[in-house]
Amino acid sequence: MHNVQRAIIVAAGTGTRMRPLTLETPKPLVRVGGTRLIDTAIRGLLENGITEIHVVVGYQKEQFRVLEEEYPGLTLIENPYYDTCNNISSLYVAKEYLRDVIILDGDQQIKKPQVLSPAFARSGYNAVWTDADTKEWLLTVQNDIVTSCSRTGGSGGWQLYSISRWSEEDGRRLRRHLEIEFEEKKHRDIYWDDVALFCYPDEYQLSIFPMEAGDVTEVDSLEELAALDARYQSYLKKAQSTGIASCPANANHKEEIQP
Repeated sequence: MHNVQRAIIVAAGTGTRMRPLTLETPKPLVRVGGTRLIDTAIRGLLENGITEIHVVVGYQKEQFRVLEEEYPGLTLIENPYYDTCNNISSLYVAKEYLRDVIILDGDQQIKKPQVLSPAFARSGYNAVWTDADTKEWLLTVQNDIVTSCSRTGGSGGWQLYSISRWSEEDGRRLRRHLEIEFEEKKHRDIYWDDVALFCYPDEYQLSIFPMEAGDVTEVDSLEELAALDARYQSYLKKAQSTGIASCPANANHKEEIQP
């Protein structure tokens, strides 16, 4: 059995799918019901005894400085590539912390802190079983091992969420593969999850951490945000009136990709 010792929260993206709101506020700092999205992650980690927390920032990084004041021990890591690369760059700049770690996006709402439990038997992702058709990334699991991942979704599988745990051994392996992909192969336009799930799938034996639907909410558009908090109806109307597209959730389960 492994135990999470530290956390990496990815929060460097521009949140283009939630403009014009994110022109003013980075998506992880958007408040839902009065609470910033990233606070639900940080508080959930602290409730689980995970106190070493590293937040990777880029877009409007200055707005995140308040987190260091509010949460003693939390540190910010700057991603200088955030505006030219996909989120592989965010994990690359935090690679030295890839050991007994939980990695999560800062722009999702953690409603049940237990989904951030530090104990885990095998590296892998939080996931929710779905019989319904989905366009999100979908995992196939056999004998507790992830055997494949569909980028285009499907049905009758485990929907992947942006929460994952990595043992010390797998963390070292992931770091090496990140360095190969980012430094040597110059793959700057892929998700960091691509590294284990698609670039080197035979070198990992990943599992899942089962969740229930509703334990975590991924807010992918202004429509979804306004449905959670009516105060954002004005932003939604502004986006619609000015022709700014507020794209619904699609096959990508991440928000970090840059324009």
